[in-house]
Amino acid sequence: MEFFKQTNIDFLGKKWYFLTLTMILFVVGMASLAIEHGPKLGIDFTGGTMVDVKFSHPAPLGQVRAGLEKIGLGASTIQPVGGTGGTEVLISVPLSHLRQADLEKGRQDIEKALYSVLGQPQGKLDLNNISPQGLAVWLMQKDPSGYVAQGDPQAQAKYTQFAELVLRQYRDRRWDGLVPSFQALAAIPGMSASLLQQMQTAFFLGPFSIRSVNIVGPEVGAQLRGQAVKAVLLALLGMLIYIALRFEWIYGVAAVVAVFHDVLITLGMFSLFRIPIDLTVIAAFLTLVGYSMNDTIVVFDRVRENLRILRREKLADVVNKSINQTLSRTVLTSGLTFLSVLSLLVLGGEVLRGFSFAMTFGILVGTYSSIAVAAPMMVAYIDWRNRRQRPLRAVAAGRPESEVKPAGKRADRGK
Repeated sequence: MEFFKQTNIDFLGKKWYFLTLTMILFVVGMASLAIEHGPKLGIDFTGGTMVDVKFSHPAPLGQVRAGLEKIGLGASTIQPVGGTGGTEVLISVPLSHLRQADLEKGRQDIEKALYSVLGQPQGKLDLNNISPQGLAVWLMQKDPSGYVAQGDPQAQAKYTQFAELVLRQYRDRRWDGLVPSFQALAAIPGMSASLLQQMQTAFFLGPFSIRSVNIVGPEVGAQLRGQAVKAVLLALLGMLIYIALRFEWIYGVAAVVAVFHDVLITLGMFSLFRIPIDLTVIAAFLTLVGYSMNDTIVVFDRVRENLRILRREKLADVVNKSINQTLSRTVLTSGLTFLSVLSLLVLGGEVLRGFSFAMTFGILVGTYSSIAVAAPMMVAYIDWRNRRQRPLRAVAAGRPESEVKPAGKRADRGK
């Protein structure tokens, strides 16, 4: 399937327009990085605590912010999941606002902040946020089934199993973290009427549930930063070696420069829009590196094939023809992938925002760089090398440089 047949666009003739656009994007991105003192890093790299909270009603973002400010965590980041009006948020508390010894207290502090603005009955436990271990301890104390008479180890095992059933199987999996009502608990196997009455007296159903807590210490964050940079650099080095062996070394250098161009400009856009970089974004960058490199290799491979056929044409004309011949393939593959990641960017919510933005913008700039950066750079170098070698060949042949005629077809082809 081809969208374009026998196109003859002079891509290399527009290289100065491409260079101008590249410089504008590069300067804007680098200026943003300089002003902001680097990209905004997520909890994965800076360290801190990230808590996933689900509410029984649309998340009251203003109240949550007020509660965090009340306990000195006003610098925390609150990210709605699924857009404004959703029932789930991610609360990130950076390490700079926590002592390392307090990392484990992040969940407790956020719970305290939420209860302070949403309310908490005195003397009651929250069934939506108690752990299975906590419920098992309460059951051991109340001993509603009389298991303690059989011995503590056996009673502990039975009550722990029942607590896991109530909280893991029903609350977390069936009810998505929030018990709808005490009456709904009656459907749980082993739930007697007397036990249900005791639970109604001792517990209340909080309006939120903390679904997960991720804690990253400073040492782990620093280690992840180093490994992320190393992964990107090693990927570029491996691809440089591969292309240099398959083609010519200048092809590899041009391809790697194009990928560096993609990564740096995308990084600059992250800084400009203040989107935090986490491990999922690094995965997107690595995907971008491979995607951009693959697109460049397709163009270079067609150039190599055409050089064998179009022996009398100049290198610039051969490269232009090769780009036009692969244009349909580029539009099909890049276009379909772009539509997929664009849907993630629009519909994926806050959790996937960094990954989907990196992929969406990266595919655009990666496809652009294969045509507007890698190909012109390769042609410019080979033309410069040919002009430099002509006087040397003339001297070797015993002719003065003034008598040197333009190089023949082999020089034009970069051979």
